[in-house]
Amino acid sequence: MSHGLAAKLARELDLGEWQVRNTVDLLDQGNTIPFIARYRKEMTGEMDETTLRNLQERLTYLRNLEARRAEVIRLIVEQEKLTPELEAKLAAATTLQQIEDLYLPFRPKRRTRATVAREKGLEPLARRLADQGPEVTEPLAEAASFINPEAGVASPEEALEGASDIVAEELSDDAGVRGLARQMTWAAGILEVSAAQADQSSVYEQYYDFHQPAREIPAHRILAINRGEKEGLLKVRLTAPAGDIIKIIGQRRITSLSQPVRQFLEAAVEDSYHRLLAPSLERELRGRLTEHAEEQAINVFADNLRHLLLQAPVKGFTVMGIDPAYRTGCKVAVVDATGKLLETAVIYPTPPQKEVAKSRLILESLIDECDVDIIAIGNGTASRETELFVAELIHDVKRRVSYTIVSEAGASVYSASRLAAEEFPELDVSLRGAVSIARRLQDPLAELVKIDPRSIGVGQYQHDVDQKRLSTALAAVVESVVNTVGVDLNTASSALLSHIAGVNSRVAANIVSYREKHGAFRNRLELLNVPRVGETTFTQCAGFLRIPEGSEAFDNTPIHPESYEVAERLLSRFGYRRSHMGTPAMRKLARRAEDCGLEQLASELGTGVPTLRDILEALQRPGRDPRDDLPKPIFRTDVLTLEDLRPGMVLTGTVRNVVDFGAFVDIGVKQDGLVHISELSDRFVRRPMEVVSVGDIVKVKVLAVDLNKQRISLSMKGLTH
Repeated sequence: MSHGLAAKLARELDLGEWQVRNTVDLLDQGNTIPFIARYRKEMTGEMDETTLRNLQERLTYLRNLEARRAEVIRLIVEQEKLTPELEAKLAAATTLQQIEDLYLPFRPKRRTRATVAREKGLEPLARRLADQGPEVTEPLAEAASFINPEAGVASPEEALEGASDIVAEELSDDAGVRGLARQMTWAAGILEVSAAQADQSSVYEQYYDFHQPAREIPAHRILAINRGEKEGLLKVRLTAPAGDIIKIIGQRRITSLSQPVRQFLEAAVEDSYHRLLAPSLERELRGRLTEHAEEQAINVFADNLRHLLLQAPVKGFTVMGIDPAYRTGCKVAVVDATGKLLETAVIYPTPPQKEVAKSRLILESLIDECDVDIIAIGNGTASRETELFVAELIHDVKRRVSYTIVSEAGASVYSASRLAAEEFPELDVSLRGAVSIARRLQDPLAELVKIDPRSIGVGQYQHDVDQKRLSTALAAVVESVVNTVGVDLNTASSALLSHIAGVNSRVAANIVSYREKHGAFRNRLELLNVPRVGETTFTQCAGFLRIPEGSEAFDNTPIHPESYEVAERLLSRFGYRRSHMGTPAMRKLARRAEDCGLEQLASELGTGVPTLRDILEALQRPGRDPRDDLPKPIFRTDVLTLEDLRPGMVLTGTVRNVVDFGAFVDIGVKQDGLVHISELSDRFVRRPMEVVSVGDIVKVKVLAVDLNKQRISLSMKGLTH
């Protein structure tokens, strides 16, 4: 890459130029971000994934900028209109917007009023008046010589009108004028919103008489206003200080001492602004507001998804999943501790059937026969009625059983998917959802990766944002989480494997097919026997795939095969063997390594200090799942109703969703409560995600309960977490 590009990226991201160069080389060679972040720390200066993705995104932008700059120059050269001054301005442009502004006068246009005026031969007149030479004092006199009835110019007034159209369009296309108007509009623009129809009731009533400086409006309001406008319930416009903008443009562009010429040009400036500039800038700046709001919403969604996927697994328990419903009955599925389906059933404890006694017998039998430990209830329709039924049931069974509420978002999407049909070809679609609910309690990550992240339902206005950008951002989150956790090569589904660095869906399917044909993988090197897994793919993926009981002890750690020799020499250096991995002896090894000096030891072993640190950590905790350190879900045996809540009550709940204006917390009643951003902490909170994340277990105090609107207001102020 060029020195200039590397230096620019280094300045913008506060990195060393050597870091930028090395990282760009790694990206250009096809290395994945998780692989670079984990196994190329020495080359990147230990950049984390966020920094790497920011660098990749900015690199792509700047390369696109250079490509567009070259394309625009080529197009203007073809028109034989490239001047040294214009070329210098294009060379100095630092954004795509600046380049497009400079290209605007040369961009092919649809037929406009100015186009018609030029066809009538009025461009020379427009030029003379716009140049404001001292000899030009009377516009009407200048226009008289351009009368041409055959061309459609019957009078001096018509000639001046056409010339004004040309001047107005050229002003609106001028990069300097456009930049000035844009800056002033952004600085002082007001977004004004009103009802599309008077006295029309809707969920957007708070915006029926709304106005706020455009650049101060929170992202969630922009998206709400956009949705209301799209649904035809709101009228929206962006107003700007038109008089000030017109005045400043006139001051900068009008120099003639002739009053008639000044009046002509002032009218052209005003027409240019109101007819051309203002509508164009309103579209552009509203697009800018929307883009910023979408970016914020996507970031919220991505952050929520990360925490949802990283929720602690509930290992070693037999789980009964219940997908609640009314008319069609509650679907039940029992899975063992490995997620294997044991039994299914359909019960009708809810209206209209209300077969409570029969439903109890079925569940009691399943609990007894399958040794059920936990019941996972989906949080959709009829969830709370089902919860009441389950809470009463578990008090009467001999076995100790608890229950928890699980988000069922996306379960129906999974049920009807090709993947679900392949997993359970004989199972009814409706019962597959119950299996998913049970499994997502046991291992949220392994189950949720089977669902399009957009269907998981954490975030805000997910259907109102750019779906391609949303998918890209969420795919990056899933990839990051899966590789952070690592997967068991011998049990992972093809859906989970497809998110491992370097592994696409075809390779993932080949891995599963190989496993089914040849049995469990004994070591990572056996991956090279899988079709389409070459050296490059192996290098990218091997470190993220675990084999707990294989022939190679290091295969159950995040140590990369390329560092096995280093790990072996490290153990030997201090008199240890692989059998000591995971024992207290490894903590002693780490202390002895620190005493030797990591830099000296790394040099002796032929590796870098970051890699040495990672090896030392991996030797101490082979097979570690980082999610095990996180809080487990809340398990209940009694049910709480909305009517039971009283202001001042302190409860423990689970954060289900985080949005710009606060967090929704499940406290075990029918409706999640809202902790408004102002109630999240005793200190000022700019963004809710500074305080809470999806999956957090928090203490909350009930502020108010509205039974009619089914709303609960909560606070976290003054409570320790």
